[in-house]
Amino acid sequence: MTLNLPLPDSIQNFINEQVAIGGYSNAAEYILHLIRQEQARAARVESLLLAGLDSGNSIEITDDWWEQKRAQLVQKLDRQQQ
Repeated sequence: MTLNLPLPDSIQNFINEQVAIGGYSNAAEYILHLIRQEQARAARVESLLLAGLDSGNSIEITDDWWEQKRAQLVQKLDRQQQ
């Protein structure tokens, strides 16, 4: 399949820079690399989600649970930034 995609100059320049510094043969090779990376990331996320579903006893997710989880994450981030 061939894909013709108009790009702003700023993005074309960025792609050209990445091709040059990344050792790619051309823009298509660079873009294919990015797509393959995204495919691998999506497969990894799906695998982690499935592993999570199979990882023990289920819990009920409520609004209170989400609030507690958010608060825990905020506290963790605060500690990391200190």
